[in-house]
Amino acid sequence: MLTELKTGPRVVGVKQTRRAVNDGRALRVFLAQNADPNVTAPIEELCTQHQVSIQWVDTMREMGTACGIAVGAAVAALVKA
Repeated sequence: MLTELKTGPRVVGVKQTRRAVNDGRALRVFLAQNADPNVTAPIEELCTQHQVSIQWVDTMREMGTACGIAVGAAVAALVKA
């Protein structure tokens, strides 16, 4: 699943992911299990409302690496091209 984040069009971060979900561009949202629940819970709820699938990732570092950034990421989304 993380290979999709490495190769496909994506957005990283809470604000961009929220915007992608609200705009109907998000195909799947990735959330880090070790991220602060205050960060991930609102995105998880938004995905439920908009019927966007959620994929949990073990660590923020793992997600950041998959997204090609040097820091960890709590939230990312695979988006329509």
